[in-house]
Amino acid sequence: MTTRTLVLSALFTALLCALAVVPPIPMPLVPVPLTLQTLIVMLAGLVVGPRAAGLAVLIYVVLAAIGFPVLPGARGGLGVLLGPTGGFLVGMIPGAMVVGWLATRAIEGKPWLHIARNTLAAVLGGIVVIYLVGVPWLAIVTGMPFAKAINVVVVFLPGDFIKAVVAAFLAQRVNRFLV
Repeated sequence: MTTRTLVLSALFTALLCALAVVPPIPMPLVPVPLTLQTLIVMLAGLVVGPRAAGLAVLIYVVLAAIGFPVLPGARGGLGVLLGPTGGFLVGMIPGAMVVGWLATRAIEGKPWLHIARNTLAAVLGGIVVIYLVGVPWLAIVTGMPFAKAINVVVVFLPGDFIKAVVAAFLAQRVNRFLV
């Protein structure tokens, strides 16, 4: 990794940590709050690529695990990581990497093609991968049936899709300045 890549990775770790001051939005009847972290996870993958994005999120999760108050609502510690939201936090690591990997598959042509590709990458890595880790974790930790855990998180899909589109547009703008 180049110095530039490490600095950008650290920047995305800092952005994830900075969002800890934004309180999570509790959802009715769901033990998982709405946060902005996935937006930064998606954006990191789209801007810095799979390795640097994965590193940024890994550092963030490690900081949270050792007790730094870097999670929404200024929370941290193993208790939070082992709770209902822990799977979504852990899932952000491979999620960022998948977003980055998919985003590196170039589509030559019009800017809207890049935005479409980035949106698809953000949806597949930033939503599908994170949910593949988070939903089973939620079901196991809370003791709810897997089907119910799926139904519980469906309420987050519209917001996550909006975050994917916003990340794709932001990445298009940011990448113009970083290249």
